[in-house]
Amino acid sequence: MSTESANSLTIGRLAKLADVGIDTIRFYERRGLLPEPQRTASGYRLYSEATVGRLSFIRRAKDLGFSLEEIIALLELQDKGGPKATVKELTTRKLTQIENKIADLNKMHAVLKNLNSDCSGSGDVNGCPIIEALSESTNSET
Repeated sequence: MSTESANSLTIGRLAKLADVGIDTIRFYERRGLLPEPQRTASGYRLYSEATVGRLSFIRRAKDLGFSLEEIIALLELQDKGGPKATVKELTTRKLTQIENKIADLNKMHAVLKNLNSDCSGSGDVNGCPIIEALSESTNSET
């Protein structure tokens, strides 16, 4: 297959097919998530169909909470191979981070729910339990 037919997507067409912005594609190129594209004689970028799949991989990984550094590591494993244990380790770390965030959000939810129920929502702001709780010294939280 010739380079021209294998790399026939312009950046605009790639962006549309992958449902991402042109600036996102350029950013991913600069960060090393996408390989350097072929260029026409006039300097236009030409991408392969495989780049659509790679962008989908990146988007799904981002949607699952992986950082760009983690996505780079996953892409490198996909490209060069490596042990499944490394992928599992990355995923286990991500799960732990998500579980910690959920626990923090549950605590915040409970505190705000209690504060909200303690506030009548009428009258002057003086004596508002929400304002008072927010005004308390952070030392009392530790």
